[in-house]
Amino acid sequence: MSIMTDEDFMRRAIDLSLLGVESGGGPFGAVIVRAGSVVAEGSNRVVPTADPTAHAEIVAIRQACAQLDTHTLEGATIYTSCEPCPMCLGAIWWARIGRIVYGNSREDASSIGFDDAAIYEEVAAPIERRRLPMRQMLADETKKAFDAWLLKADRIPY
Repeated sequence: MSIMTDEDFMRRAIDLSLLGVESGGGPFGAVIVRAGSVVAEGSNRVVPTADPTAHAEIVAIRQACAQLDTHTLEGATIYTSCEPCPMCLGAIWWARIGRIVYGNSREDASSIGFDDAAIYEEVAAPIERRRLPMRQMLADETKKAFDAWLLKADRIPY
């Protein structure tokens, strides 16, 4: 039995990116590995599923969490055919994946029409300068759920 390397897992992510193209999705693939074994895989399914969140990384994270029956993937590595977009990077952080290995850069993605620059700029801008209007309201009322969370003795932090 041979030990799989970063290159082996990345080549699988590349295969999945090609599968994404062949199956009507975008050219992106991802593999999640923990303790040297593949836990989950994903290819971009945005168009076939009519789900703008069905990026390869998100598909793989959802599958890994379901497979392992947990909301955290500590100790895992995600191999992805492209540098994760802001949404996927956020999901990777929330899943507590410990390492990202990627192929194409965000500049490479931009060159074929997948440009996330506006999202990066939007996130970095102060709320009052964002292009997508945001309005805070009913903060006192919405805080009730946060207070209830803090009082919940059996809460599971994430």
